[in-house]
Amino acid sequence: MAAHDVRHAHLPVSVLADQIFGHLPRADQRAWAQAYLTGLLTTDGKKSIRRMAATVSRSPTASQSMHQFLNASPWDWAPARAELMRWVEQQLDPRAWVLSVAVLRKRGDHSCGVHRRFVPATGRSVNCQLAVGAFLSTGATAVPVHWGLLLPGAWVEDHARRARARIPESVGQRNVEQHALDLVDALCGSTQLSPRPVVADLSHHSGVISLVRGLTARGREFVVSLPGRTPVVPVGRTTARGAYAANLPAAVEAQRLFGLKHAGHLRPGAHDGHGGADRTATMTTLVRLPQVRLARHTPHATYRIFGMPSYSGPRSARIWLTNMTQRRTDELLALAGLQHRAGTAVQSLEDDFGLLDFEGRSFPGWHHHMTLVSAASAYNLLELSGRRPGSQEGS
Repeated sequence: MAAHDVRHAHLPVSVLADQIFGHLPRADQRAWAQAYLTGLLTTDGKKSIRRMAATVSRSPTASQSMHQFLNASPWDWAPARAELMRWVEQQLDPRAWVLSVAVLRKRGDHSCGVHRRFVPATGRSVNCQLAVGAFLSTGATAVPVHWGLLLPGAWVEDHARRARARIPESVGQRNVEQHALDLVDALCGSTQLSPRPVVADLSHHSGVISLVRGLTARGREFVVSLPGRTPVVPVGRTTARGAYAANLPAAVEAQRLFGLKHAGHLRPGAHDGHGGADRTATMTTLVRLPQVRLARHTPHATYRIFGMPSYSGPRSARIWLTNMTQRRTDELLALAGLQHRAGTAVQSLEDDFGLLDFEGRSFPGWHHHMTLVSAASAYNLLELSGRRPGSQEGS
């Protein structure tokens, strides 16, 4: 974790801190917000409170005061995240709002929300917190602006545990897709621009269809990655065996559509989402969700499914669902390609900005830390990196 030189930035850290944390009611809170932000940017190695306090202050009580500000001071992080989002929007024109799940590995069982969980990407169970993040994404990068923390039932239902972690009474058990929808609502409430398409990969989580229905009900445009076994109902002609019963197509697993040689339309040479033409064909067709009672005038009852058929078998195909049925396939693939930018951003938060170095066990402390880490990452990207990611580089 290298330190960053903030001395010659066009925008001083103090100015950004004042804009994002100016709502804090006390002068000492605003001062420690600036100090913590500066510490995240300028401290070499692990971003522990002790190390950051030593970097920004010579006072022997600085570490205690910084810990108090982060973990015990009752300041509201929602206005800070709204200001962060507005500041980021002023610097770049995001193409999409990307939702991504971050696995934050932890030792012990006292950190708020920590639990043992199987991680499909690694094939192992790990002790972790599970965070859902919202990112403003361009073709070149993604900037984190909002977060949610998954609280398993053991944390929500244990009153003693809730009290120790200072979990507010208003916070209940919410699954990943509910957190994702909360983040979309927060983005809509904070943005000064028109809402952007939502890009999300929750394909390792069981509630992806609930996310699709929630986004549809909100009137949001989206591109969402689907698990291969998600049931869908093909619309129009299909070669799926047994697809019609009483003139109504039967539900089939999405991966079956991508295992058929002639289902949908094959479009060779489509954009691959990373700046080049894909050499394989993109498959796309219209579908509906099964067993959904939609009002006659409900929009987006018909969706478009698309992806890359895999020669190693349908189960390995990458499958996406969108309600933007009139968009060109290359545009949809470009949006889907933004998803990996969020993963890169999370890795940067871990490597450079102390994402995993939070010292504390409280629910408010975790949200305070995530807000400050996001602000530090945004400042580094937009003020210290020497480039503006609003360009379409890599798009």
